[in-house]
Amino acid sequence: MNILIAEDERDIALLYKDALEARKHKVTITLNGEDCLKEYHDVTHDVKFGHESVPAHCCSNINSPFEVLLLDYRMPQINGFEVAKEILAVNSHQRIIFASAHVKETLEDSIKQLKQAVELMQKPFTIKELIDTIEDKEVYTELQKLNMDLNIVKASNPTHEQIMDLLERLRRIEKMRTF
Repeated sequence: MNILIAEDERDIALLYKDALEARKHKVTITLNGEDCLKEYHDVTHDVKFGHESVPAHCCSNINSPFEVLLLDYRMPQINGFEVAKEILAVNSHQRIIFASAHVKETLEDSIKQLKQAVELMQKPFTIKELIDTIEDKEVYTELQKLNMDLNIVKASNPTHEQIMDLLERLRRIEKMRTF
């Protein structure tokens, strides 16, 4: 996966990056909301106009240069919420995960102002929880329950949205089979 992280605490950002890169993800870190938006828009521009700085295979959708954005909710310059608002205005299907110690406030803001629920991780969390959330282990577990060959699914390098769509379709098929 191609992941963009915005976290104002450098040591934490590097910890996330190291753990995710060890799992073969491509990770870009930024230390504030302004740099995050710049990186997102620069990469979107490069993908859209075919610049070689971003390999075409890393991005399944021209409007989505990153499969996942992990945003610290409170950051200097531009906070994570404002970053999410701007990115969702450009790409409403972008997967965003907020990392926040202020869960209630984050959730309320996302529903009221973004008009959608976003994924949320309450700080502090473990590296395992971060990886499981980003890789969405629950979806893969559900696919396994439906006798899906996960090696085939993973080999196609699907986006999170494609995996969720596959899971929903398989659930409907399974329901129709049940008598």
